[in-house]
Parts: sequence; structure tokens; C-alpha cells
Amino acid sequence: MDDAKTLISLDQESTDDDEPIVTKVPEKSLPTPTNHLADILNDNVPTTSSTGVRVGNNNSGTLKPGKDDGDDDVPALLDHTPSYSGNAFNGNLPANGRDNAESEPIFRVRSRTAASSTPNYESLDYEVCENTLFQDEQRKSLTERFSLRKDIIRWIIFIQIGIITALIACAIDIIIEELSELKYMFLMNSVESNVPKSDFTGGDLVVPFLYWLLLSVVPVAFGAAMVTYIEPITAGSGIPQVKSYLNGVKIPRIVRIKTLAVKAIGVITSVVGGLAGGKEGPMIHAGAVVAAGISQGKSTTFVKDFRVFKAFRDDHEKRDFVLGGGAAGVSAAFGAPIGGMLFSLEEAASFWNQNLIWRTLVASIISVFTLNLVLSTYHGANDFTFTGLFNLGKFDQPLKFDYFELPIFMLLGVTGGLLGAAWNSLNTKINKFRKRYIPWKLGKVCEAVVVAMLGVTLACTMIYFINDCRPLGNDPTIHPVQLFCEDNEYNAVAALWFQTPEATVRSLFHDPPGSHQILTLAVFALVYYVLSCATFGLNVSLGVFIPTALVGAAWGRLLAMVTFYLFPETEFLHPGKYALIGAAANLGGVLRMTISLSVILMETTGVETSFFFPLIIALISAKWVGDYFNEGIYDTQIEVNHVPMLPWEPLPQYKGLKAREILSSPVVCIKLRDSAHYIYNMLKKCDHNGFPVVDDVQGVRRSEGRVCGIVLRSQLIVILLKSLYVENSHFWLPNTSIQTFRDVYPRYPSIKSVRKLDDKINYTVDLSMFMNPSPVRVNAHDSVPRIFQIFRALGLRHMLVINNKNRIAGIITRRDFIYK
Repeated sequence: MDDAKTLISLDQESTDDDEPIVTKVPEKSLPTPTNHLADILNDNVPTTSSTGVRVGNNNSGTLKPGKDDGDDDVPALLDHTPSYSGNAFNGNLPANGRDNAESEPIFRVRSRTAASSTPNYESLDYEVCENTLFQDEQRKSLTERFSLRKDIIRWIIFIQIGIITALIACAIDIIIEELSELKYMFLMNSVESNVPKSDFTGGDLVVPFLYWLLLSVVPVAFGAAMVTYIEPITAGSGIPQVKSYLNGVKIPRIVRIKTLAVKAIGVITSVVGGLAGGKEGPMIHAGAVVAAGISQGKSTTFVKDFRVFKAFRDDHEKRDFVLGGGAAGVSAAFGAPIGGMLFSLEEAASFWNQNLIWRTLVASIISVFTLNLVLSTYHGANDFTFTGLFNLGKFDQPLKFDYFELPIFMLLGVTGGLLGAAWNSLNTKINKFRKRYIPWKLGKVCEAVVVAMLGVTLACTMIYFINDCRPLGNDPTIHPVQLFCEDNEYNAVAALWFQTPEATVRSLFHDPPGSHQILTLAVFALVYYVLSCATFGLNVSLGVFIPTALVGAAWGRLLAMVTFYLFPETEFLHPGKYALIGAAANLGGVLRMTISLSVILMETTGVETSFFFPLIIALISAKWVGDYFNEGIYDTQIEVNHVPMLPWEPLPQYKGLKAREILSSPVVCIKLRDSAHYIYNMLKKCDHNGFPVVDDVQGVRRSEGRVCGIVLRSQLIVILLKSLYVENSHFWLPNTSIQTFRDVYPRYPSIKSVRKLDDKINYTVDLSMFMNPSPVRVNAHDSVPRIFQIFRALGLRHMLVINNKNRIAGIITRRDFIYK
């Protein structure tokens, strides 16, 4: 608009089904806004239209407008930026002398924050609401016996998380192994039946190619359809979503049982279908779902409450269990309990403490032991040799290195950083293209099928045109293929493709020198680099760890072979050693992890602790070089999806700012004793999730009240649903406790489930026992970097900004720290 602002008028009260009333006012005639939002029209408040468009500001912690908790899809946010003609922070009236109750706030599109364009996320309530009910429970639990019992139950839950996560990992691994065995045995027999042994006459490669296409397309199409049509949140590895959840962002449907089922089936179909991915990454998501389900003692999907673990039904407790579940998933995937714990702390966790580290380590150890026991029993092994899903095998001889190789390892790390940064950049561009040009569900399924067909076509093309025959006896596969080779020989190119990616990584680590041609590994590394980049981001459940390690192992071994070809007298060029360093460098360039990744690689390969130094040099070099160009793939995905993640430090744009420059105001407030009618109308017409509770209110000017606490939207809805009014307190007061609110967690009802208060319109709600009397408050003149550290360290959802008289000046939420 040229010289006009679009204003949303509040002259008449609207219902949820009304469209917002939009008027245009010339730029020069904009009225002076008020900071008394809650006082407009005698207790009327900003409205929300049926389309979900915010008619009002977003100042109370919601990152998803237009709907209550539990809804998923909403349009963009609208916000306002009022310009005051008086001192808003001291509660004075505007300079024009008009009563603020007669003026109206002006609402504009707020472009200061990235969250304003990303409305699909809300914050989690990691701050414990220490209201009167909670304090009563704490006083009753002061006895040592109760505290000890709760602590023991917490340990039992972590042990259960480790066991169940391992059992799920075992089921996935066994199914994938058996189906892959059947698939590649069938393909091998098809090749033997249709393709000649040593020449190109008398056979046809088309038939095995068509079989391979069929055995890849069918499972991939089935898995992609399940992910796309049943549970889209299961696409990808799930690590960015779990990381966002642990940071305090509510990701819809991330920890549901249906999510776990679709994730498991999706991983099986994708790996069996031959896509360039692995099952290790999704195991972290699976562990998180298991942890969230067990710790709550009930299933909202099956509407079943087992009436156990009730004390852990809040976001704060669930967060710790989800972290333990993620660590158990990593440990089961790699057989690395210490690496799993370090992975959760380095990559996933935003909050931790010493006790949580111990519990996480126990869950990881239990997970590895259970998986080891089950898989060893299944395979009939006498000793515990199956330490994880991603078992890279032990090197025959200890890996040794000379100190003059350290610069070489550093150069490999630099190479991995460059390749990883290029991979992340290319993958991000591909995913942005998908988001823009393939929005249809059917199109997403077809895209996965096309990529699967592309992988099979490229593999067959390599097998057909590259002649790489090796003598039997050194074959890396269980079932070597004689395709186009003489007797007592096998095709080394087919050996790379006719097995799962995990088995190929293991082959590159342990194959003896001379097992591949230079051309074979060069083409394979290039093809798999592009193929993995195109695969990660499809609507399938797959991880990025395995293809990244496979590409790194391929070019690492390739560099060792090229160097040996140029300098045949060198004796230190062990191909398996350089394959391991290449895999570490490529993983560091893509994932940007250091400590946990080096420990995981050491635990999965069983290398000596002395080899930790070369690994960490390669990883740090890769991370430093990659960080110069872009972020790791998980952080990049989070940024592309506009998830409002809080970084460890405030962004540079916030240095030198004060709280008054980023707060949102005016604020919708509630009196300590307020009418049920006002609360009901307010919840119907605005979608904020936190409301300051005030007293010492003059008339209906709630936004000028003195702060005495904060109350959540979910609490107010439960109060209205259960009719917890002052007038009938003798009925509900003796039976009301903190458990009254925990019973409806985590799917709190919406305000639409509350019937109109026709006969209770004059009833009163006393919030003194329900509100949090000690919310975090800062002064309007406090610096933004300081309040950011407080906000992030405490895991807050709302931070109240007050003036020197303890009266509300504004509110700060997560979105106010996301600069755009």
C-alpha cells in the first residue's frame, strides 16, 4: 500500500467465525495507540478470526496464532508496534490528555522477528509453575521416604527407556537384515541366470535391472506414502526435531506412538529399498518417543491412563526423559554408550545437570547391553559381538600412525570440511526447491520413487561400464557376484552395491589392499555424494550418518590408493586407516560434531585410544573449515524450517539494546480476582498462552495493574471446565490439587470445549492458588544480552517486564530474541 496502513478495527465484538474488520486509514492520520489492550470495550479483548489471523499482538508466548494448543496448521502472524506519545513504562497517560480507554491500538505486520513469518511453533513450559498447589505437594513430600521413592522411580524409568529402545532397534535391524538378504540373494540369482560370465553375449542385463527397480520402488513408495499421508513429522532423521524440542520449541506430534510406528516402518522400507541413507539417525527419534511415552504413564493415543508416574507429567520432567531416550537411541545405533551420552549433550541438549548426565549414561549402557544380548542370541553367537546396529568391525591389527602423517590428516579434515559445506549448501538448495515446487503429497511420493529409480540406474550403469574383476577369497560380500568376470573372480563394482550401505562402509574399512580399482572408488564416491544429497530431504524416514560416512570412507581410501600409486615405496598408507579418517572428516564437515563423533567412531571400530588424536584433528579441521561457509546440516534444516531455536549466545544485533526496545506491549492481563465472563471472552478472542496476574487495578485498566504473578492459558481452561469458582469453592476446594492439572497433560483442551457461561456469567475466579506467584521479572532498562542469558538458562516461555513500581510494562517471549 502506498500511503495507507491497514488497520484492524475493534469497534465491534466478533466471534471466532467472524472475519476481521479491516479499514484503511491514511498514513498521516494514524490515531495515537493505547497500551490498555485488555480494557477496550468494557472487558472486550482482541479477536481471532476463523482463518486464524491474529487480531491483536503476540505478546504472551505463543508462536502459533489462531488456534489453541494441539492444533497444527496456522497462517502467518500479525502483530503491532504501538508508538506511544507518553511514558508507557511509568504508566502515564498519553500527552494528548485523552483517556486511553477511548483510543484503540494500531496493529501492523511485525517484521522485526523471524518468528512472525513462521507461525507453526509454540514454546514449551519448561519453567515449573510453583503455585500454591505445587507448594502444598512439595510440603507433603518433605519426608525422606517420599523423596527417595520418586528418585528411584526416575532411575527405573531411565532403565526402562534403555531396554525398550534397544528392543525396538533389534526388531528394526533384524527385519532389515532378513529382507535385505532375500532381496540381494534374489538379485544375485537373477544376475547369474541372465548375464554371461565372461563376455557380453548370450545374456541380458535388462531383466535383473527391472527386478532391481521393482524391489526398490515398491518398498520406497510404500514407506514414502506412509510418511506423507499418515505422519509427515517422521520424514528425515528426526534429529533436528528432537533438538528443537529439547530447546523448548513445541513440535506438533513429535513424540506420539503413531509417530514411532510410522518411523520404524519408514526406516525399514527405505533401507530395504536401497535409498542412500541409514537407520541410525531415526533411532534417536525413536528413543525420544519411547522416553516421552513411558515417563508419562499413559497413552493419549489409546486413551489409556495406567495411573503411574503422575509426578512426571509436565514439560520440565519430560524434557529430561526425552534427552535420555535420544542418548539410548544413539547408543543402540552405534553400540557406543559413552558416545551416545556425549552426542546428546553436544548436539541435542540445551539444558543439563550432573544428575541428568548419570541417568543418561545408565540408559545408554542398558540400551547397548540389551541390544548386544538380543542380537547375539538371535545370531547364535557365543560371545557378545553384536554391539550395535552400525557395527564397523574390528581392525585385524592396531592402527598406528607416524607424526609426519598429522598434516596429512589435517588436510583430509580440510577436504572433508569443504566437501561437507558444499554438500550442505547443495542439499539446502534442493530442499528449498522441493518446498516450493513439489508441495503436493502425491508429488512427494513420486519424487522418492524417482530418486530410488535413479539410484538403481546409476548402480547398474557403473556395473555395466566399469570392468573391475577381483580374485575370489578377498571378496568383501557374503554373496559375491561373478558378473562379466572369469571363473574364480567376482565383480568388485557389484560388491559395493549389492549390500546395505552399512556393510559397504565396513568393507571399505577392512578390505585388503588391491580390492578395488581407483576408477571404481572415484566414480562410486562421486555418484553416492550426489545421490545422498538428493535423498536427504525426501519424505522418507532416513538418516544422513551412513551415506556421509560411506562417501568419506570411499574418498579417504581413494586418496590412499592414489598416493600409493604415485609413490609405491610408501609403507604407512594403510587403506583402512585412511578410509576411517576420511569418514570422520566427511562426517565432521556435514554434521559439525567433534567430541561425540570421535568417541562413537572409536567405540564402533574398537581402535586404540592413541588413535583418538588423528580422529580429533580431522574432525576439528573439518568443523572449522565447514563453519566458515555454513552451519551443520541439522542446524541448517532447523533454520530452513524457521524453527525459533534459541542459540547459546544472543545475536550480535541485540548488543546494546534494552528490554524496552524488544518487549511486546500492551499486555493482556487478568485481575487476581476476576470475572469468569471476562476470562472466557478473553480466551475466545485471543490466543496468548500466558497472562500476567495483577492487582491494585483502577477500574478496568488491567494493563496498569501491579504484577503479582502469571497464569497459563491451559490453567484457565481447566479452571473453567471444572468450574473452580469462588462461589462454589466448598465443593471443589478439598479435592483440588496439582494433579487436577497434570491429569489433562499434555493435550490440554481448547477453549472451544468450554460451554458458554450462561448461568455462571457473574461468577468469580480467584487465581491466588493457581497462578505462579514468582514469575521471572526484569526491568525495562535491563540489557538484552543479560535477560537473554536468564531466559535461556531457565528455559522460560514468558518473561515479564516491569517498571520501577512493579507495574507491567510489557512481556518478552522466545520470538522477541529471533532477529530478522
